[in-house]
Amino acid sequence: MAPWWGREAKGGSGTPVVVKMESPDWAISEVAEAAPGSPAAGGKAGRGKNARQITWVLLLKAHRAAGKLTGAASAALSVAAAARRRVAAGRTDSDAGALPPGESHVLRTRFYGFLRAFLLLSMLLLAVDVAAHIQGWHLGAVPDLLAVEGFFAAAYASWVRARLEYLAPALQFLANACVVLFMIQSADRLILCLGCLWIKLKGIKPVPKVFAGKGSDDAEAGADDFPMVLVQIPMCNEKEVYQQSIGAVCNLDWPRSNFLVQVLDDSDDAATSSLIKEEVEKWQREGVRILYRHRVIRDGYKAGNLKSAMNCSYVKDYEFVVIFDADFQPQADFLKRTVPHFKGNEDVGLVQARWSFVNKDENLLTRLQNINLCFHFEVEQQVNGVFLNFFGFNGTAGVWRIRALEDSGGWMERTTVEDMDIAVRAHLKGWKFLYLNDVECQCELPESYEAYRKQQHRWHSGPMQLFRLCFVDIIRSKIGVWKKFNLIFLFFLLRKLILPFYSFTLFCIILPMTMFVPEAELPAWVVCYIPATMSLLNILPAPKSFPFIVPYLLFENTMSVTKFNAMISGLFQLGSAYEWVVTKKSGRSSEGDLVALAEKQPKQHRVGSAPNLDSLAKEESHPKKDSKNKKHNRIYRKELALSFLLLTAAARSLLSVQGIHFYFLLFQGVSFLVVGLDLIGEQVE
Repeated sequence: MAPWWGREAKGGSGTPVVVKMESPDWAISEVAEAAPGSPAAGGKAGRGKNARQITWVLLLKAHRAAGKLTGAASAALSVAAAARRRVAAGRTDSDAGALPPGESHVLRTRFYGFLRAFLLLSMLLLAVDVAAHIQGWHLGAVPDLLAVEGFFAAAYASWVRARLEYLAPALQFLANACVVLFMIQSADRLILCLGCLWIKLKGIKPVPKVFAGKGSDDAEAGADDFPMVLVQIPMCNEKEVYQQSIGAVCNLDWPRSNFLVQVLDDSDDAATSSLIKEEVEKWQREGVRILYRHRVIRDGYKAGNLKSAMNCSYVKDYEFVVIFDADFQPQADFLKRTVPHFKGNEDVGLVQARWSFVNKDENLLTRLQNINLCFHFEVEQQVNGVFLNFFGFNGTAGVWRIRALEDSGGWMERTTVEDMDIAVRAHLKGWKFLYLNDVECQCELPESYEAYRKQQHRWHSGPMQLFRLCFVDIIRSKIGVWKKFNLIFLFFLLRKLILPFYSFTLFCIILPMTMFVPEAELPAWVVCYIPATMSLLNILPAPKSFPFIVPYLLFENTMSVTKFNAMISGLFQLGSAYEWVVTKKSGRSSEGDLVALAEKQPKQHRVGSAPNLDSLAKEESHPKKDSKNKKHNRIYRKELALSFLLLTAAARSLLSVQGIHFYFLLFQGVSFLVVGLDLIGEQVE
């Protein structure tokens, strides 16, 4: 019912407005006006709007806009306060733990020193250009400048001449080379997307075979119809997630006599090892065939752990081995949907499942990671699996034929990407890989920038280590020329080396330099249109993430500094190349599942994976004495240096009216600033 100000007054009426008081905003509903000539029309006055009514509408809309502005201002103030706390705390990335063995402070700060020197030079050039702009020389020719008297005019004329004759040609050549690499990589991405589209249109996917002529769900099938499977769970100091992983694996739908679980604990924390051992013993009492193995010395990291487990005498009784990292939670039918693909395919060595993420909407960082990984699994892995029968093993949620592992030389400890290492060696031996896009295994994404940064450093340093070690083996192998080309150029060089190289060099170094050397230029299609198109292709496998396409483009360029640094470390065997830090898990994603399980199904079998509250209470009752492990948000110096460099270049672009270049440099500089102050991802008070 319309309020009193919407009723007829003095023979005329306006359009009735119903105002709903709904939190947090006001809702306005406008009722259709009566037809002219009807009793309710009210003559000429009925064709206008009541002034008081319009005033209320405007006031309510103004109130709504003010509320949004207040929210934006509050958010801005919160971000500013967080940035102030970061700067006041003074904790930088150099304070984050001890240095890896063999790495010196000189190696660690050399790249940052280069960026800092480049930043100082750019600020000096900006000051010079501003002074020249004030004098009106910024558009003048060199002969005109030579006619001007004064030392500064002569020096600026010499600088302009040096730009024209020496700097601009060299910079333009480097820019053109990077643009060529950029276009090659973009073409590769486009071809992958077309391949994925073809797979979707044709409905191509691997088809499994059943055991002994029976369906995998046949209740009458005996244990003899199922092959022997070894399940391994490598972990290291991951007390937040060990229970959910062990519980999920122990509930796999497979005859208990035909699978054995190995919990491979590399933890150096006695309390964590004790909790994991108690969990294993609990499942042993439930009748699950599960063993606990603990290494005192963590040689070779994860590769050493898996290698040690495969040396057990009872492994010879098993045909397949499945690997799940500590935060992975396979569905009960995981084995029944993966292992059948080996039957009748004796040349298949690996069946890889897809990852899904329980915390992909936790914060902006996890949303951006989800975009990247969805493209990796939906496009890269699926296309390579269908058309090449080869892709990089993801290290977890995969089933290996043990004979393929042994034939390829087993696990090696020579790199930090043991999964890619064994995949390349198996491919060189002729083994085929199958990728199952419709079989998912839940896991957890890093929620803090520090954890994500360390993960990406390992993921981009390791491939370069491996490329150096296996290049000669690839050349000498008996595989076809096309497979050698795919391994060397596409798999290693284009996707592991060229991508981080041009992304960092083109958008973080060359583009800012073209602002100070305007004689060399990057066209708008390189700066804006092609990157936007590639980002659109990347985001297609995760359509719900489309609103984040601009942050995704900026964040990918921001991460290029970490990836480039890692790539250089791995390629030239610097100390940080062999750094292995276990990705920090929160375990937050599993708590809701466990609580729901306790409330809805307290008597089900899987209750064995519920938290051991007594053990946790005992642990929490003792305050931690070591404050060094306390988490803090930090300041990342490389990202901050690049932020100031890009913002300086954005200011310089205003002098020569560079158009789209200014906006790109401005937003990219702000992106580096946000990441440098650790304002993305998990926030720690």
